[in-house]
Parts: sequence; structure tokens; C-alpha cells
Amino acid sequence: MRTAAAAPDHKELEETRAVAARHPVLRWVATGGAWVFLLDLLLILIFGLLSDDQVFWSLQNAQALLLGGTEALLLALGLAMLLGAGVFDLSLGANLVLSSIVGARVIQLVAGTAPDASGQFHDAGTAILLGLLACVLTGTLFGLINGLIIAYLDVNSLIATLGTMGVGTGLGLLITNGGDLGGLPPALQTGFGLFTLAHIPVPALVAILIGLALWTVLRYLKYGMRTLAIGSSRAAAERAGLRVRPHLVSLAVLAGTLAGLAGFVDISRFGSTTVSGHSTDALTAVTAVVIGGTLLEGGRVSIPGAMWGTILAVVLQGGLVILGVKPFFQLIAIGVVLVAAVAIDRIRYKRREAR
Repeated sequence: MRTAAAAPDHKELEETRAVAARHPVLRWVATGGAWVFLLDLLLILIFGLLSDDQVFWSLQNAQALLLGGTEALLLALGLAMLLGAGVFDLSLGANLVLSSIVGARVIQLVAGTAPDASGQFHDAGTAILLGLLACVLTGTLFGLINGLIIAYLDVNSLIATLGTMGVGTGLGLLITNGGDLGGLPPALQTGFGLFTLAHIPVPALVAILIGLALWTVLRYLKYGMRTLAIGSSRAAAERAGLRVRPHLVSLAVLAGTLAGLAGFVDISRFGSTTVSGHSTDALTAVTAVVIGGTLLEGGRVSIPGAMWGTILAVVLQGGLVILGVKPFFQLIAIGVVLVAAVAIDRIRYKRREAR
């Protein structure tokens, strides 16, 4: 004898009912990057109103902020990709410095350290191109060493990059005897570092294009999917057949290459190296990436958030300079923002784990 099927519970009917999707704007506002973007706008408004004659809103200051943010953005993008796989890098600032020193030295060897009788540097174009290659190759090699230590020697990424940071900084000081390398061809600045298109510095445009490329990689390509899979669970990724160690090396190489490019941007911006000017670069990159929504544990990366986070750090520092705040207060402000960013990251992570 057949029995009648039990009638579905009213609660079950409610759970299977279709739920209307939220408006895209509401979904965007719910992300961490959106709030950072809105905070950027608020800071720009406040600093503009407080600065004398609203100089903070001037085109010259905007270009200076974009140039200053270019190096920070390149480092932040590399760190974001590493954090996506759960890997940290404290050596990015040292990599930038060492790469810029090697690149500047190559330019000096080819073009000389002073113009000739006609006021021209010898073969400046070739010297600058070779300097770019030297910067990028140095950064790539630095990243490769980091990757091999982390992936194949199984050294914790914090410890590994803390060690290579010391080595890189020491090598840079050894090459320069603790000073800066100057006397580079002016074409380095006029042809790239300070050159603008539609009033936007070319180095900033390059960094933005790289950011868009990495966003595409994470969103649409298998490489990005594998990066996030490793960050979510390295053990599960290995069981699934992913070649985790080579992938980690490739991410470290990518971050190193971007740091090398940032080194070239540095010398093309100032016309010399700035050996002692990047002590807080790693902190700035961490602040930008974490506050933008990238998880320290890995498994989630926000490239737009890293961009907004970089803008936040640069606007905050630039605004404090224009307002005449002393440098050590600037360090305090950056440190406070970093702690707040990590605290917010912890809260988001715990809420995500509780779901």
C-alpha cells in the first residue's frame, strides 16, 4: 500500500524560495575596497580644504602624488599576489633599492657620470634601456632567490624575506659606500620619470596597466585560480595535483620583477638613487594591500582594493607633508593605519570563518 508523501515544511519552502540579487552598487559598497575608496575621497576633500590656497587640489600636487604612489603601487601589487598564496615578503623595499643601484651603475658605466664638452651624455638612450633591463633583472633574480628559499627550503616567508632584506640592503650600501649614485642623464627624467600623457605621469599609467593585467589574471585565468587555491589550503592544492612549489617561485619572481621596475621608476623620478628613502616601503605595501581587502592568510586578493589602499597611504602622507606635520608624526600615522588595517582584516577573517 502506498503512503502519501509528507507535505513539505513551511520553513523548507521559504528556504528554497528564490532570493532577489542585490543591486551591483550595494554589493560594491559591501566590499572593503569600496570603503577605502570612499575614505580616499574624504581625505582628499579634507586635505584640500585645510591646505593653504587649496594647494592639495593643484595639478602639480596630484602629479606628485601619482608619481609617489607608483612605486608603492608596484610593490603592493606584487605583495597582493604573494599574499593570495599565503606568502609574505618583507624584502620588497630592499629589492627596490638594490635594483635601482644596479640600474644606476649600469647607466653610469655606459653613459658616464658627466656630460661631454657638448653637454651630452654618451649614448644616453642605450644607457637608459640597459639600466631598465638591469633594474628588472636584478629584481627578478632577487625574487627568484626568495622563491627558492621559501618553496624548496621550506623556510617561513617572513624569516626568509627578513634575511634577504638584510642581504639586499647590505649589498646596496656596499656598492655605493652608503651614498647615492647621481649624475644620470637628464633624459632619464624627461623621457620617462617626469613625462606625462594627458597630465598623467607615464610611470603611473604603466603601474595602473599592470594592475589591470593582474586583476584579469586573478579573475579569468587559471594562474589566478591556482594562486588563490594555494592560499586557501596548500595541502588541498597539493592533493589536487597543483605544482605548488614552482607556482610559489613564480609568484616571488613576479613580485621581484615589479620591485625591480619600481627601482627604475625611482631613479627616473629623482635622477639618482635614494638609498635611505625606502625604509618603510614594505609597511606601506602591507598597509595598502591589507586595508584594501586582501587576506593575510591567503585565498582572497583585491587588486582594486590594493590600488585604493595605496592611494590612501600616499594621500595621507602627502597631506600631512603639505599641512607641515613633522616627519616622525607621519611615521606614527602610517603605523596607526597599518595596525587598524590588520585589526580590520582580523575581524573580517573571523566573520568569514564563522559563516
